Amino acid sequence: MSSAQQIALEKLAQQIASCRACPLCEAATQAVPGEGNPNADVLCIGEGPGKDEDIQGRPFVGRAGKLLTEMIESIGWHREDVFIANVVKHRPPNNRDPEPAEVEACWGFLTKQIEIIQPRLIVTLGRHSMNRFFPDLKIGEAHGQLMQDETGQAFLPLYHPAAALYSPSQKELHVTDFAKIPAILKKLPQT
Repeated sequence: MSSAQQIALEKLAQQIASCRACPLCEAATQAVPGEGNPNADVLCIGEGPGKDEDIQGRPFVGRAGKLLTEMIESIGWHREDVFIANVVKHRPPNNRDPEPAEVEACWGFLTKQIEIIQPRLIVTLGRHSMNRFFPDLKIGEAHGQLMQDETGQAFLPLYHPAAALYSPSQKELHVTDFAKIPAILKKLPQT
C-alpha cells in the first residue's frame, strides 16, 4: 500500500525524468530523482549524481555512496530509513560543479521533495548543497553544527562523503559528525 507521500514522490520522479529545463539531461543517461523513506525524519542532500548514479538512476551508489551507507548503518539505521536526494537531478558532465542555471532549473524539484517528505532534519552533504540553504557559510566552520533557517527547518551540514575518499584520515570526522543525528532528532519537535 502506497502512502500519499510515496505517490506524490513517484509523480515528481516522473516529472524529473521528463525535465528538459537545462542541458544536463542531454549528456546524462537518466535522471536520478532520489530514493528512500517518503516519511523519513532525515533527508540527506548531495550536490549531483556521479557516474555510477547516472548509470543506475539511484543516488549515492558509487564509492561515496558506500561510505554514506556505512555512516547510516553506524547509527543503527538502514539506508531505507532516510531519503537521499541531490540538488541537481541529472549528472553534470565529467562530474563538474553544476552551473547556477542548472541548479535553478532543478531547485523546484528539491523544494517539492522537502515539502512532500517534511523531514525533521535536512543533512546537507558537502558545501554545494549547504550553500544552497546557507550561502555565506563555510563547510569547515559549519560541519556538524545544528542550524535552522528562517522557517525553523533544522539542518546539519556535513562534509561530502567523497571528501573522506580523498583524505581517509577525515573518515573518523565524517562518522563522528554523522553520529550526532540521533541525539539531534531527540531534541527536535515531533512533526
